[in-house]
Amino acid sequence: MSFNFYCPTRVIFGSGSISQCGDSIVRLGGKRVLIVTDPGVKAVGHLEKVLNLLQGFPFEWVVFDQVEENPSTDNVQAGVQLAKAENIDFLLALGGGSSLDCAKGINFIYTNGGEIKDYWGFGHAKKKMLPSLAIPTTTGTGSEVQSYALISDSKTHAKMACGDPKAAFQVAILEPSLAQTQPPFVIALSGIDAISHALESAVTLKRNSFSTMLSHQAWKLLIENFVPFLNSPCDLEACSQMQIGACLAGLAIENSMLGAAHSCANPLTQNYQLAHGQAIALMLPYIVEYNAPVVENIYTQLCQEVNWTVSNKRGGEVLSRKIADLVLQGNLQTTSDQLSLSSSEIKKMAEEASQQWTAQFNPRSINVKDFESLYHKALSSL
Repeated sequence: MSFNFYCPTRVIFGSGSISQCGDSIVRLGGKRVLIVTDPGVKAVGHLEKVLNLLQGFPFEWVVFDQVEENPSTDNVQAGVQLAKAENIDFLLALGGGSSLDCAKGINFIYTNGGEIKDYWGFGHAKKKMLPSLAIPTTTGTGSEVQSYALISDSKTHAKMACGDPKAAFQVAILEPSLAQTQPPFVIALSGIDAISHALESAVTLKRNSFSTMLSHQAWKLLIENFVPFLNSPCDLEACSQMQIGACLAGLAIENSMLGAAHSCANPLTQNYQLAHGQAIALMLPYIVEYNAPVVENIYTQLCQEVNWTVSNKRGGEVLSRKIADLVLQGNLQTTSDQLSLSSSEIKKMAEEASQQWTAQFNPRSINVKDFESLYHKALSSL
């Protein structure tokens, strides 16, 4: 298969790699830095650690620490206002995917003006954007190596995927010790999300030989280390492998996109405040079953790569069951109390899912009726 692979992000990985953040900012010409993070990252001491490492370097910084889960247009606008007031020329994103995506959103508006909806889609930024650095603290989104930001409209709650090559971070620093402070529930949420990235990117219509290599290696690392890291967050090796796996899965997404599981998950997050990872956990086993007739051979290969026994080449069946088991081990199962929907609400969600940008890349053609059926199957299990 042909491909056009491009990764503008320099990835620095390893214990102690965070010490290179100051030098990286200097090399990229930063003089006035906006640090974008969230209250949780600040509370566990990661922000203080970074600020201590930046002491003595020839640049100044200001902190924006009000990023919320599923960052909104309000979060972006607040960050832009601070950036303008401080005349910043560099962005440092510290945190999970929310902080990283919010930093990209700020970059769009600060450099190109307008509103986030103006950049919904791909390649709409006409002007140069600020240099930026990402320091992820979770093992999930892979946003550190992607050119997309996922921002929610504060009024409609619609999730807008805004992408542009200029929005990608120039440097990503993967420091495993930062990810070790995740609570078990966050490890589970981010881990299932990363696993879904590897799994979906491995079968999308846009996959190619390069993205396939990334997807499969990410899959192997994530599956082999998810439960060990979940059971023992102090396990630095498992944490490290999860962090690398999430990063590779992010690179795979950048080159092959995602599929119907994410199309299904976004309406659940948008309308019912279900955490993204939990929405993925609810829908992924059923999406695997749905896609199996057209990608059974790939599903079988993925199972074999992690030593899951497959008989009669029924890889999709094994994969669906194993993913459901991982959801249980991560305590991510959705309850009827969390999500009790009427038929009319399911129809509305199915309409929204069919309009998600990832639906077009699903390996098996999918329409509104298919999404309705998938929601009914998933919700009937609660």
